[in-house]
Amino acid sequence: MKKLTLIIALFMALTAVNAQHQDHSVVKNAASSELRALQKTVKYQELNKAMRELWSAHMYWTLITVDAFYNDPKGLEAKLNRLLQNQKDIGAAIVPFYGQEAGDKLAQLLTEHIQGAVPVLQSAQSGDKEALDKAVKDWYANAKEIGDFLSAANPKNWTAKETGGALEMHITHTIDYSVSILKGNYSQSFGGFEEALHHMLHLADILTEGLAKQFPDHFMK
Repeated sequence: MKKLTLIIALFMALTAVNAQHQDHSVVKNAASSELRALQKTVKYQELNKAMRELWSAHMYWTLITVDAFYNDPKGLEAKLNRLLQNQKDIGAAIVPFYGQEAGDKLAQLLTEHIQGAVPVLQSAQSGDKEALDKAVKDWYANAKEIGDFLSAANPKNWTAKETGGALEMHITHTIDYSVSILKGNYSQSFGGFEEALHHMLHLADILTEGLAKQFPDHFMK
């Protein structure tokens, strides 16, 4: 009964917040001739590969950590620490473009993104719906904050709606497959995770494109 209450609470929290975030699909515009030229450079391809690896690791370690929270308490701390390191790695990826302070800020916001998942899982596990609703709301607010930060760094190429919306959808996907893990429906959780991974790889591509458009000389050297 407790597990059923948790599952229902998670679904209700997700549905309530999604009512405020219904249209966050990311539409990729046709690449300009200038962008196509940049995409052929070695530096562009190296950055895109690195971005995809970083965000793939973000997804993988999130999945592993969520599963550990429910099923492997002894392994949780080590897996969570590895996930937190990934946030520092993502922050470091933008240092060559925006400087150390910006990289540290992004790492901080992403660390808060990971930390924000903890009260969601804890309050859901305890069956405290009021605390769960607040935790989910706070988690989405952090996604908006990250989107706003990225948009401020590159306003012409990373709109707050695009980046923030992508991160909000990431949270939606995470809650979705977390519910499947909670149910013990691993086949369904794998499908949900793969959908989430595909979405985040698209974000990695958007980030790479935005950097190339903002700093074209960097890629043509």
